[in-house]
Amino acid sequence: MEYLVAFLVLIGVLIWVHELGHFLMAKLFGVKVETFSVGFGPVLLSKKLGETEYRISALPLGGFVKLYGEEENLQDPRAFSSKPNWQKILIALGGPLFNFLLAVLLFTFLAAVGGEIPKHVLEKPVVGYVVEGSLAHRMGIREGDLLIEINSQKVDSWREVEKVLLRNVLSKDWHVKVLREGKEVSLSARESLARHANFGAEPYLPPVIGRVVEDSPAFQVGLRPGDVVLKVNHQEVKGWYELVREVRKSGDRPVVITLKRGEQVEEKTLVPRIDPKTKMPMLGVGPYVEKVKESKALHQAFVEGVERTYLLSLLSLKAVWSLVTGSLSVKTLGGPIAIAQLAGESAQQGILSFIGMMSFISVQLAVFNLLPLPVLDGGLVLLFLLESLRRRPLPHRFKEVWVKTGYALIVALASFVFINDIVRLLGK
Repeated sequence: MEYLVAFLVLIGVLIWVHELGHFLMAKLFGVKVETFSVGFGPVLLSKKLGETEYRISALPLGGFVKLYGEEENLQDPRAFSSKPNWQKILIALGGPLFNFLLAVLLFTFLAAVGGEIPKHVLEKPVVGYVVEGSLAHRMGIREGDLLIEINSQKVDSWREVEKVLLRNVLSKDWHVKVLREGKEVSLSARESLARHANFGAEPYLPPVIGRVVEDSPAFQVGLRPGDVVLKVNHQEVKGWYELVREVRKSGDRPVVITLKRGEQVEEKTLVPRIDPKTKMPMLGVGPYVEKVKESKALHQAFVEGVERTYLLSLLSLKAVWSLVTGSLSVKTLGGPIAIAQLAGESAQQGILSFIGMMSFISVQLAVFNLLPLPVLDGGLVLLFLLESLRRRPLPHRFKEVWVKTGYALIVALASFVFINDIVRLLGK
């Protein structure tokens, strides 16, 4: 029930804000709005105020604003069809624009309120581990290197590294400068980051257990948060990623963990569990990450809100492009069930986590609606741009086929992600 309530609040707010963008932009240009609906299907609540009927409908998976003259060619100055194309384009862009604005405001609020962040994000980007086969590994970055510059942009902390990587996420040319044994070394690679799960240069994390998953192999043999891992299979480990590397070498064979708890040194033997998705051996432990409290002044928080929204939009575009090129599986797409799970889980973690999730989904909704596909806002913008280039309306038959194609695509996509959600849920 908690998940359902969280989902309805999340999706209800996002749809209302999106449709409000269309509504206010239409009003700005003097277009009569006949209906403002949150949801589709049977009407649950309805109230007419002035010339507009406001509705809440049964299916909370979208909404719409019905404009006077939207479906017929009227010469009435209050009809949508009578407006110049540049005004129609701005009305179509109003929904995504308001979703972006909501994300900026919510991210600003989160930055101003503050919270705990990993301490290492503020520290100098000294590489503690390089993931084998990653872009960083193929480029020649080594453990102990200090990252100085990525694609001509200076980095002085792990936070800056993350931001620069997101800004360049679609780049295929990578140039990195590192400080290695007191000398600057230039490294480069011509390869897309989209081919890799991440960049692959990681900060140092001590081999200290921060969390233990209940009922995991680690939990069953008595590993606990705070334990310091000294050796794995009698091989000394100095950092968390060395621990991971040694465990993965073992496959499904028993692993001997030498740990220090207080002043006492103990040995534990456990059999890793093979993760069905990654096929990797897992102990069920996570690293200890030191946290610090951080909050920002309002003007700094606003700048961060804008930057987060921009970077997340870039990341979303990267995901769309990866889906198109096939480097990202369509099985990763999530639908209403996946969103409900995310909403419920974030709500359980607290209001700030829920607001963060709402910001994230708001950006996804904006980016998705800007895709130049029939029925979506981006598809409408494309039609109006074509009409502007032709200097006359597109044929009525073309528009009919365009809309029908759009509805078919949306129904197919909705069906696919719903089935995907069910399969993922059954798999869990």
